[in-house]
Amino acid sequence: MKNLLKPVEVTGFPALKVLILVTGLALAACTWYVFANWLRDDRDIVWFIPNGECNLHRAPCSATLGDKGELTLTIDTDGRIEALEVLPLDVEVEGVNPRHVTVDFVGRDMDMGLNRFALTATAPGHFHGQGQVGVCTQAVMPWRARVILETPDGKLGSWFDFDVTRS
Repeated sequence: MKNLLKPVEVTGFPALKVLILVTGLALAACTWYVFANWLRDDRDIVWFIPNGECNLHRAPCSATLGDKGELTLTIDTDGRIEALEVLPLDVEVEGVNPRHVTVDFVGRDMDMGLNRFALTATAPGHFHGQGQVGVCTQAVMPWRARVILETPDGKLGSWFDFDVTRS
């Protein structure tokens, strides 16, 4: 009589597979974090403080760019900026001739991912495009609109804070 080897069935908790899965997920999260921060790298931007108080829900907001000029951001809404609503974005620039203009919507208290929108030149010093703020689980989500101008002399920017109330 021959002694045949029978395959052994592994029973119990597959610890090695779970550890491999957890390690893979951790590496993916780290890669996403590094990539997102690399895309948002703003060390080479010269930031300028906004001019006084502003309310993007109701009126344009502006910032003086030192002795170089001024920028104004308008979000044309019917009263309130809403999450996931397509927002018409207008940036007017005086005294500076940017090659590119982008608007970033950044969560002030929470990482909301990359929400960067490139605007198109429609006339000298006037840029237009569309953007959108994401939805959040908080009742009131604090956002920051960062306007970044890429000029021949480097990047210039300013920011405007606003809140979005969950409906």
